[in-house]
Amino acid sequence: MPTAVLDAPDAIVATAAAAPSVTLAQPRGFCAGVVRAIDIVERALALHGAPVYVFHEIVHNGHVVAALRDCGAVFVNDLADVPVGAVTVFSAHGVSRKVTAQATRRRLDVIDATCPLVTKVHKQAQRYAALGYSIVVIGHVGHEEVEGTMGSVDAKVYLVSTVHDVQALQLPSHEPLAYVTQTTLSLDDTREVIAALQARFPALQGPRETDICYATQNRQNAVRTLAAQCDLVIVVGARNSSNSARLREVAAHAGVTAHLVEHAGEIDPTWLRGVGQIGISAGASTPEVLVQQVCDRLRALGAGDVRTLAGENESVVFRLPAELLRRTATVER
Repeated sequence: MPTAVLDAPDAIVATAAAAPSVTLAQPRGFCAGVVRAIDIVERALALHGAPVYVFHEIVHNGHVVAALRDCGAVFVNDLADVPVGAVTVFSAHGVSRKVTAQATRRRLDVIDATCPLVTKVHKQAQRYAALGYSIVVIGHVGHEEVEGTMGSVDAKVYLVSTVHDVQALQLPSHEPLAYVTQTTLSLDDTREVIAALQARFPALQGPRETDICYATQNRQNAVRTLAAQCDLVIVVGARNSSNSARLREVAAHAGVTAHLVEHAGEIDPTWLRGVGQIGISAGASTPEVLVQQVCDRLRALGAGDVRTLAGENESVVFRLPAELLRRTATVER
């Protein structure tokens, strides 16, 4: 996604103050699940050639989707649009059993790029369902991951996003109930909703706190640290990216002006007036190139040095699907 060409009046920030400095959050950008998903599509294209069909956006970022489309990926929202028997990748967000069954009926050659942490949530929900629990999914209405999780179990499933949603549940307090959460929500995002569920359903079951998505929590923690030092926070990410939108909200709740931009061209020079410290973060599906373009744009607008905060060192790497590794090994022989 190209950066907008700067007009001459944008070349400097109209302020008498010293040039604002720029601080990058750490960690930011791609998580291990996103890296894995993109790698899967690229390898599938290298192995099978174009076209390779992808069910939904592989990750929620238009820059990534456009780059893969240029390489021969075809993104669809309905498997009926995929030719019978074609190579098809399921996105990182996961799919329901209904989608899996449809793929089987159409004899699609499926490569599953579901994030392993999303798969873990599906398995948790399935274990609870097998024990006779009804399932509550804490997440956002219409999100692909939530739809996949809700469709992964044979049980009564309820979706809640807020404390009000919990209060509106038409269930007796003794209902055998267990919850799972959307992976792009952190402990902080779900704490009040879980507390409301526990208050209404004393026997509620749920995953351990250590089962949350590490990347979601780490990026939100980093933004809180960043916001404490800045007058303005810019989050780089797609508007349909749940975790990117939440990063902007976290910064705003910390008391600083915060904006979500999809690319550098969306930055308004007036945002920088009177600002001394600018913070930048990026959602888990945002490539680093977009962050660097934002830095370039800010420099062109008069910003000064760019530094990176110390932060959590992420070393997580997710293994590629075994079937894809076998195909790759066969070709390389």
